[in-house]
Amino acid sequence: PEGRPGECALAQWGPDGSDASPAPVARLVPSFGPGGAMEPAAGSRSLSGVEVTAGKKVKCELSLVQRHGEYELVIRSREKEPPVQEKIPINNCFKYVQEAEETLLIDIATNTGCKIRLQGDCTAERLFEFPDEEQCVGFFTEVLRVQKAQTKVSFPDLVDHASWHQVKGLSGPAEPPAAGILGFEDNFSAMSLEKKRNLHNQQMSARREPPPPPLPPNRPCLREKEAVVSKDQPKVSNTMRMLFVPNTQTGQREGLIKHIIAKREKEYVNIQNFRFFVGTWNVNGQSPDGNLEPWLNCDPEPPDIYCIGFQELDLSTEAFFYFESTKEQEWLTAVERALHVKAKYKKVQLVRLVGMMLLIFARKDQFGHIQDVMAETVGTGIMGKMGNKGGVAVRFVFHNTSFCIVNSHLAAHVEDFERRNQDYKDICARMSFQTPDQSQPQLTIMKHDVVIWLGDLNYRLCLPDANEVKALISNNELQQLLTYDQLNIQRTQKTAFADFTEGEIKFIPTYKFDSKTDRWDSSGKCRVPAWCDRILWRGGSVNQLQYRSHMELKTSDHKPVSSLFLIGVKVVDERRYRKVFEDIVRMMDRMENEFLPSLELSRREFSFENVKFRQLRKEKFQITNNGQVTCHFSFIPKLTDSQYCKPWLRAEPCEGYLEPNETVDISLDVYVSKDSVTLLNSGEDKIEEILVLHLDRGKDYFLTISGSYLPSCFGTSLEALCWMKRPIREVPITKLIDLEKSLLEMVPQDSEDSGDRPLHVPKEIWILVDHLFKNACHQEDLFQTPGMQDELQDIIECLDTTIPETIRILLEFWSGASPHLSASSSHP
Repeated sequence: PEGRPGECALAQWGPDGSDASPAPVARLVPSFGPGGAMEPAAGSRSLSGVEVTAGKKVKCELSLVQRHGEYELVIRSREKEPPVQEKIPINNCFKYVQEAEETLLIDIATNTGCKIRLQGDCTAERLFEFPDEEQCVGFFTEVLRVQKAQTKVSFPDLVDHASWHQVKGLSGPAEPPAAGILGFEDNFSAMSLEKKRNLHNQQMSARREPPPPPLPPNRPCLREKEAVVSKDQPKVSNTMRMLFVPNTQTGQREGLIKHIIAKREKEYVNIQNFRFFVGTWNVNGQSPDGNLEPWLNCDPEPPDIYCIGFQELDLSTEAFFYFESTKEQEWLTAVERALHVKAKYKKVQLVRLVGMMLLIFARKDQFGHIQDVMAETVGTGIMGKMGNKGGVAVRFVFHNTSFCIVNSHLAAHVEDFERRNQDYKDICARMSFQTPDQSQPQLTIMKHDVVIWLGDLNYRLCLPDANEVKALISNNELQQLLTYDQLNIQRTQKTAFADFTEGEIKFIPTYKFDSKTDRWDSSGKCRVPAWCDRILWRGGSVNQLQYRSHMELKTSDHKPVSSLFLIGVKVVDERRYRKVFEDIVRMMDRMENEFLPSLELSRREFSFENVKFRQLRKEKFQITNNGQVTCHFSFIPKLTDSQYCKPWLRAEPCEGYLEPNETVDISLDVYVSKDSVTLLNSGEDKIEEILVLHLDRGKDYFLTISGSYLPSCFGTSLEALCWMKRPIREVPITKLIDLEKSLLEMVPQDSEDSGDRPLHVPKEIWILVDHLFKNACHQEDLFQTPGMQDELQDIIECLDTTIPETIRILLEFWSGASPHLSASSSHP
């Protein structure tokens, strides 16, 4: 546990596999004044970490300093003699991006360090690692503030906010956070811990507020962040003008007005239909060997949007370890040549993770209506991390409707349908997009108006006889075959893609063929034909016009699939929007002077008994706005705390808006992760907390949380486990506290039996290794495929509560053996 020198604990390893070490302390750094003299820079800091160069880690220190009125990022290498000092100017060319480590879906309090990529004026991209995420985020927040101040002075009209999201390996109008150092890191989350804990409620996140009142038609439409006030606009009140000024006094009012505008959306939007072409093809590592027009240009009318996904684009070993791939450009060129001839198209975004690539094109006359474009990748392959399997996604807002397009390649093999289900869940859990407003929570896949999911989902038929399947296909008995389709079965059982819709399949299976032919697989494996390649969707106003395969393309052992959609998109009527906006402002002015907010809570006391490590517990309650004005609620920290709750607790949503008589359900989630288990095991923390629910311009409400925790060997120091001859659940909590305290203070252990000595290795580790040695030496993909969560919970429960009889006898033998015999018997 942190703060205990020389002591390690289960499930407490650092991000690089070593023991987690105490975080470095940030400190103020002097800066240079006129003539090169040092002068203090308010708020400047330094940060210690390592730079990753050619696979080696070199200790370094980053400092923010000021010289002659301009800021620089100074990089000092600690391991070179004499020390090397390099400078990167903080100007509009300076960019940085944070890469996120994979974490548990619910482990929101994890602090595993962070990786930062830097690039500056005449400086190539460089990768740094820092052990403490919160200090790292704080440091670069200060750097961002300085850069904004610098660029405002130098280029007041040319601030490019999107440049902060430019990433190597992705292209498009607004580029997303970077993939990892090898190109297949899982960009699960780049938020600070505080932002993770303070997620916005789903209702607010799912809606996109319309832009501020638009400029007159005869003026070019500027982006929201670059908008300026026009002299030709109608006069508005000072209140309306202040609404979109981001300061502490108007921020809450702005958020409330945006919330009400979003709820009155139907008053100012029209539904207009647009054609979306969606295609997917597993190309089996082949290069394009023909024209793609039979696939991409097969409809008489041109689509407005193209969404094209590839799998197994590049099967070479190099594709796993480098950003670049020659196949990417080959297929991109082939696609651009095959787009519909009756329209001109422009690329919106390209994103690739190893062999998965997703391309988005829009007609040039619609390109200007696409904004907030972001891309993300998630690997679920080897070790649950590699990009040979997983998903890539692009999200964007088209007019006033948000879209998320996901291209995935799930686990293979007939029997691994549960692994495919897990891959789907992992992609949903770890795929998130950081909104341009950094203060807002990240958007998940499902928090979009329309989601289209395409790819080689790899679900097979539950029929082992390939000849029987081929006979049914020859007799055109496809509907009978589809009753054996694993994806249909899993959707019916609601274990995967439960909320998605798929059109009627009227084409024969698209897998597996001999390459360059229409002949079913004739290899020794003789794969059973299956509908591996699918297209599904969720959301309203989606009408599927076509769902088909394209047999004429024979490049791969799969056939391409496409779907043509007619999707209703919300288009803002500017005149009606302005009227609604002004009505809301006037209403707010009147109501703020007449009413005060008030809430009614259904419960204020909550009990969580027998909480276990990594087992989620939930309690729900309702809050109702019984006042006469829309109110904003939020959980806030107590006077001496920095967070609103302890690490093992979370309120969801932790803030939001309520209109009069509106009710919202709030879930209190208790989850003991690796960050909180040590303190609970040692008795330094308990399942006790008081939450403060704050009502803006109103009073505070207090919620009492109580309960009990069942100790676990996970999070307990190895030294303490060596002293335990019984399962940890059988050890009294008072003895656990005394044991950890005495080990911390290096006090010798007293025992009722003078012959009692600690074990040479914790029995829990012995049990795990013994089981693996006896049962798993020939297990395929051992330590490469992540375990199922249910099985992991069973293992934890077994280690905490029971000891096999053979191990119990061995423990008794060790306890009574002589020191020499005990030492010689400690090796398996």
